[in-house]
Formats: sequence, C-alpha cells, structure tokens
Amino acid sequence: MNAQRLHCQILIVGSGPAGLAAARAASHSARSIVLIDDNPRPGGQIWRQGPTPSAADERFKVVQHPAVRYLGATRVIAALSPHSLLLEDARQAWQVEFEHLILCCGAQELLLPFPGWTLPGVTGAGGLQALVKNGLPMHGKTLVIAGSGPLLLATAATARQAGARVLRVLEQAPTTAVLGFASHLWRWPTKLIQAIKLLTPAYRCNAHVVEALGDQQLQRVRIRQDRQLSELPCDYLACGFGLVPNTRLASHLGCRLEQGAIAVDPQQRSSLPQVLAAGECTGIGGSELARIEGEIAGCVASGQSARAAALIAQRRHWQDFATRLQQHFELQPRILQLARPDTLLCRCEDVPYAAVAGAADWSSAKLHSRCGMGACQGRVCASAARRLFDWPEVAPRSPLVPARVATLMLDACPPDAAD
Repeated sequence: MNAQRLHCQILIVGSGPAGLAAARAASHSARSIVLIDDNPRPGGQIWRQGPTPSAADERFKVVQHPAVRYLGATRVIAALSPHSLLLEDARQAWQVEFEHLILCCGAQELLLPFPGWTLPGVTGAGGLQALVKNGLPMHGKTLVIAGSGPLLLATAATARQAGARVLRVLEQAPTTAVLGFASHLWRWPTKLIQAIKLLTPAYRCNAHVVEALGDQQLQRVRIRQDRQLSELPCDYLACGFGLVPNTRLASHLGCRLEQGAIAVDPQQRSSLPQVLAAGECTGIGGSELARIEGEIAGCVASGQSARAAALIAQRRHWQDFATRLQQHFELQPRILQLARPDTLLCRCEDVPYAAVAGAADWSSAKLHSRCGMGACQGRVCASAARRLFDWPEVAPRSPLVPARVATLMLDACPPDAAD
C-alpha cells in the first residue's frame, strides 16, 4: 500500500473554532494549508452540524479557500518524523509533510465513575448533546443532568429544544462559588446574556448524582442536594464533570505539557519549534478564547507577526474568563469519592475501581488489570484515573488510534521508503 504524499506549508489538526480560525488567519499569506479532522464535517464539537443558514457560515468559508485543502473523516495514526504525520481515512493512507504544525485538538469530556454509570441511558453531558444534534429522539423523555460547569446548562437547552423534560440540572459547586462566578460576568456581556438565556428553574447548586439505578436500563437516579438524599425516575442521565485537554498527539510528538495541557508561549508556540497549539488543548477556556488563540497561531505560522501581536490583549481578556471558570467550578473532593470498590472504572475490559486504586501509576494499572486496553484504548478511563489518583500522563505510542494493517506497515518504514 502506497501512502498519498502531500506537502504543505501549514498542517492544522482539528477544525473546531480554533482550527477554523487558524486556517482563516493563515490563508491571508500562506501558500498551502491542509486542515484535517476526524469528523466528516468541519466545526468540531461546538459546531458539530457544520454550516447553517446564518452568519456562522462565515466561519466555514475558509475550507473553500484556494490555499486550503480540507480532509474530513481523517485521523492521525502516528508521527513519521518531526515534520511528517501519517494519516488515514476510509479509503487510503496519507503522508503529510509540513513546515509548521498547528494542533487544535480540542478537549474531551471528563467522565468519572459512580455506581450505575455504565447502565444504558447514562451518557456524558456533551455526549448526549451530540446524540441529540445527530437525531436522537427526545420528545417526551425525562432527563437529569449532573456534573459541573456551563456545559450542563447548554445540554439542558439542547434537550429541551428536542422536546425532553429536564427534571434537574445538578451543579456540584456550592452556591457561593456559582454566585461568585456570576457576579463577574458583566465583564463578558455575551456570556452574561448567554447565561440568562440558559438558566432554568431545574438548576440546583451543591448537588450531585450518587447512583444510577435500574435492572437492564436506567430507571431512577439517586441524588444528593446539600445533605438530603432523594430519588428521581428518569429516562436519561447525562453527566459531565468538566473537560480535559486533548493532548495525545502533542504528547506523542514530545511537546511539553503543563497542568494537563500543551504548554505554549505568548505566540502559541509549543516547546517544539515547528509545532504551535491553540484552543482547548492548551487549556479549557471556551470558544471565544479558542478562536483568538487559533487566529494568533495562524498568523505566527504564516509570518504575520504584527497582526498576531495585536490580538494579545483580546486573548488576555478571555484568559481571565477561563481562569475564573476553573476556580469557581473546581470539583469538590466528594465527587472524586463516588465510586465503590466494585464500580467499573474501565468499561471496555470490565475492570473495577478496586483493581486499579492500588496501582502506582497508569502503566502499572494496565499491566496488572488490562485497564485501558479495550476498544477505546483508555480515552475514558485514563482521564478518569489521572483525575482520581493524580497520576502523570504517559506519552502514547503509535498507532494513536486503531488503523489498517497496511497503514501500520507504512509507520514501520522511513518516510522516503513509503513509495
């Protein structure tokens, strides 16, 4: 099998808010840009449905730019060299050589184990939002949403628009923390307006899920609000305990990480001179910050240093928002103690919490329990384990995702031997 060879000035991984902004900024002066995403449509998770008949279409026009080549439903398999990545889509493998690489890999939802979390009907908050956007019937269904952060309210709004009845939105942060965050939203008027529109009478602070109950399917949810326990019958339970920066590719490449995110300088450069990063993979901050960071990275990679410098003040404004978000919605210790010894931590390999809790690190846990060695390759349980046990992240080896044998054979060959 021969990989199709591509050469470009700038390769951008991820076509969410940061990736699209990076491509748009770079297209003003770059000779050639390749933009890839593992979803078939651009937009990432936040604009999952792609362009709509609105002003948002402006964000997607860059994929039609003559200097931009968009590769959808394309995944990164491995790094072949410091300036070359091996990619794969449904039909073929790609070997892309680049001068600059911009990582806009976004974030993934943090799912923490609790009794019953593997029952059918229990999903991630962002996961349910994606399912609804892709057509999951919700009309007349009852729903409880639990976890932490603004994503809970966004998920509730999406579900209500689809006809669901939202019984509770349980925010684990105490009331004082939520009110403290809200008191500063005047500095970000668009966020204040958004919060007012999303607010629902079902919202409860200092509340969290204790257990999901049911035989073969979710039937009830046991919740704790303040010191009171109660149960609610419901059809769906959506839990989201925040977001985790997606650093798998950056770690594989050898980029330095700080506090679980890709470390970047004021120009969005990583510790590797040819690699820049922007958006949630550099720290959770929302789509506004992701767009500004993406624009800075696109300008820097394409030599527009003066334009990049002008965006620094805007970025600082939204970095302040991100800092307050993290401070006020920090997970309470009780959320990290919901799992029982027999609660599954790794759903793919049926590994209980007790089999992992005594391990020294992630590698030891995998060796002794097969945790993280199933179909998802640790994408869910590894993030949970790092949060629960404060383990350091381990750099992933290739292949980064399951791939065809023919593609993997290319990874074993030096780039100039792929032909």
